Order: sequence, then C-alpha cells, then structure tokens
Amino acid sequence: MKKKVLSMVLAASMVAAALVGCGGGEAAPAATSEPAAEAPAADDAAAPADDAAEAPAADDAAAPAATGKKVGVSMPTKDLQRWNQDGANMQQQLEAAGYEVDLQYASNDEATQVSQIENMINGGCSVLVIAAIEANSLSTVLEGAKSAGIPVIAYDRLIMNTDAINYYATFDNYKVGATQAQYIIDTLDLDNAAGPFNMEVTAGDPGDNNAPFFYNGAMETLQPYIDAGKIVIPSGQVEFATVGTPKWSTETAQSRMENILSSNYADGTKLDICLCSNDSTSLGVQNALAANYTGDYPIVTGQDCDIANVKNMIAGKQSMSVFKDTRTLAAQVVKMVGQILNGEEVEVNDTTTYDNGTGVIPSFLCEPVFADANNYKELLIDSGYYTEADLQ
Repeated sequence: MKKKVLSMVLAASMVAAALVGCGGGEAAPAATSEPAAEAPAADDAAAPADDAAEAPAADDAAAPAATGKKVGVSMPTKDLQRWNQDGANMQQQLEAAGYEVDLQYASNDEATQVSQIENMINGGCSVLVIAAIEANSLSTVLEGAKSAGIPVIAYDRLIMNTDAINYYATFDNYKVGATQAQYIIDTLDLDNAAGPFNMEVTAGDPGDNNAPFFYNGAMETLQPYIDAGKIVIPSGQVEFATVGTPKWSTETAQSRMENILSSNYADGTKLDICLCSNDSTSLGVQNALAANYTGDYPIVTGQDCDIANVKNMIAGKQSMSVFKDTRTLAAQVVKMVGQILNGEEVEVNDTTTYDNGTGVIPSFLCEPVFADANNYKELLIDSGYYTEADLQ
C-alpha cells in the first residue's frame, strides 16, 4: 500500500498511547449529595477476568481509602467477556485500596439491575459505580441514591435523564469509531484509490448511549469518501436506526448480515468492508460471511479485543479490534471514588461532551487504540492483559 509508512506511524503512536493510558485533565468540584451538571452471545469464558492482571496505575496514586466505606458496583451481565473483566478489575482494585465491594451482575435484565441497585442503596454503600443495561431505565431507582446522598459514577455507559449522576468514566467513544474508520482508510488507501469499495454497517445497541458515538465517529470520518463515491453501501442500510443491533447480539447481527448477503452479494458482488461497532456484532458478521460469502474476504472491524475475536484476528477472519484497557478505566474510577469520599476535587478531562438530558456530566475519557495481527502481542500479551495460552 502507498500508505504503509503512514499506517505504521499511526500504529506506533497508538501503541504509545496505550502505554501511557488515560490522560489527565481539568478537575471538577468534589461530589456532594447534590448531582453535578453534567460496548456477543456468550463467547469464550473470561479467563483473565477471574484472575485480573495487575492494573496500570492511573496518572497519580489513588486517593487513600476512607475507612469502612462500601462501594456498590453494578455490571450488566456475565454473558459478555468484557463485563467480567470490568467487574473483576474494579473489585480487585477497590479492595486493594481498602474498600468493601458489593459487585453485582444483572443478567442483562433491567428489573434485576434496578433491584440490585436498590439493595446497594439500602445496604450502606457510600458510592455507586453503575454500567447500565439500558440508558433510560434507572431514573427512578437513582432518585433513592440522590435522596440518600450517595454519589453515582456512570461507568462506560452514560445513564440518561436523571440528575442523580455525578460523574461519568469511559473511553473516548467517538474516537473508537473514528479509529475503526481510519484503519479502513489506511488499509484501502482511500486517499489515492479510485474505488468504489462496497461496505456494510453493523452498529450497536440503540439502548446503549455509547453506540451512537461509535457509529458517528466512524461514519463521519468515512463520509467524505462516501460523498466522493469511493465507498458505496449496496444494501442502502445506513441510518443508525436501521443498522443498530439490540443488546449487541451476535445472533441478531448474524441474521441481519445473512439477509444482506443473500439480497446484495449472491450474484458475486464483492464486499470490501464490514464496519462492525464491537466484537460481539463482529462475530455475528463473521459467522454470516463464513456460511454465505465466497468472494475475497473483506476488512472486518471490531471493539473490545475479546478472546474469540483476537483468535479470529490472528486467523485472518477479523482485521482489527479497538482495544480499551479496562484495567486503566478501573484504576481511574478507583481514583475518582477515593477523591469523592475524601472530599477532594474529582479529576475529569471533559466537561462539554456528554449531556444526559439533565445537563452535561463531568467526565473522564480514556484513550482507545487499535489492535491487529501486527501489534496484538505488544498491546495484549506484553502488557499482561492476556497470556499466550489464552489465545491458543
């Protein structure tokens, strides 16, 4: 490729970003009882999640624990590898900092998550860290947290339409999609290639506030090439409402892609790009390709570096996955918890982007990077995130 050197430079810079981890930023006032203004079907078991690797430190040492404090951690499900890893990393680091931890998984059931959070509020938790199953489902229960003076950190997924949220900790979700798009641009040399290249889009769960950020980051980055006719979408399925995948379901993504392939590619039309927002939807697309597509294999994107997807990346079935080191995110949240409980300023680096319908939530954004067959060892194995045996 003519842009091989540029791609190597981009990869090197992203590796460097991964080693640095989260970048610091401006601070927000310490939380009080009043709220601040403002990413498969079950895949491989999360072996690293049960014995979480040592976490990269946040920029500064975590605030010392407030003695005797309990932290409630609500995760969506154990069915996806990444949530097992998030929960394990969070529990390990909070306990290492001296807190008691009430960690609950809600089996992707909104009523269960509400009940678990109610129990955390009534059970004496001093801070809640919540990764919501559905962004709009927690307003009522979180009124109880607000009334009890319990600060809430929305974890990875912004919780919508409630003023009970004090802080938000996540990755730069728009950049996740932009990183996927840039990988496509560089790999196909779109600035110089004539095209056209055929692309199909598989986005995330409409109930997850992050999903539109992933989608917009990718599509807005690719839009100049779509406008120029270098990228075309034969199915005509472009709008987020059409390409979204409820619950990030592998099976739903597979079924939809099978229909797209039979309707638009059965005559031998070449498919060049499968833009998939995360690894669970990417697995579904890959399953559909394996069963229904015989042409040259397309670029297939993803996000989360799940074990099954990294194996497929090594095997040439998936081109890349955006790596979000959940150890780094957990370390930052533990630091924020300590700052809240000690009455200190809480570190954030974004106070403009994430409006949950009641105001902009002060946020801390960690940096995502991409992994592919060329750099996964450095990013995933050398860092201790996985072992060689995990990927066999």
